[in-house]
Amino acid sequence: MRFGVDEAGKGPVLGSMFAAAVRAPAVAIPAGVDDSKRLRPEQRQDLAATLREDDRVDVGVAEVTVERIDGDEDMNTLTVAAQAEALAQVVRDGDGGICDGGDTDADRFARRVRERLDVDVDLRAEHGADETYALVAAASVIAKVERDTHVADLVDRYTSMGFDDLGSGYPSDPKTREFLQAHLEREGHLPDCARRSWGTCDDLLAKQEQAALEDF
Repeated sequence: MRFGVDEAGKGPVLGSMFAAAVRAPAVAIPAGVDDSKRLRPEQRQDLAATLREDDRVDVGVAEVTVERIDGDEDMNTLTVAAQAEALAQVVRDGDGGICDGGDTDADRFARRVRERLDVDVDLRAEHGADETYALVAAASVIAKVERDTHVADLVDRYTSMGFDDLGSGYPSDPKTREFLQAHLEREGHLPDCARRSWGTCDDLLAKQEQAALEDF
């Protein structure tokens, strides 16, 4: 059987990263599946539901939490781990497939994922695989829906606390930076959903410390 693997949420400063693996016959992949970035949210949700409801389709999902991201492992290693953890939930001996390359060296990335599996599979990695292979695109849809649901939960949590907008969660988003700054000023610390090891958070904490010194 063939499979595809991809992740979502590698770059944001807020929230978890998710990886998904989809193992299925080609005929089970619904029409309209594409790289998740090319699809509207409602399209992704409908496709993810269709995939999950099909008995011919096996889906595995792995979450890498903020706490884990802020640990000792780099993001390439965490991406390897996430894809392997998702894949381990569905793959069997003799399967073959492709993962979206999460490293500049796609062959190295594939080898690292394969080394974490307890089964013998034919696994390759390609950059942009979610744009080329339907199974990887399907995995990207599942991962993105998981990430979107996670972010929606964060929005509900923090707006209920009186914060206006979390933005996209990416460091370059002014609304995300404004949210982090507002939380830091009001609560005295960064929100639990923030990846404190990211440079964005370091910058905000440094500015807060400098302001405190100036006030002193």
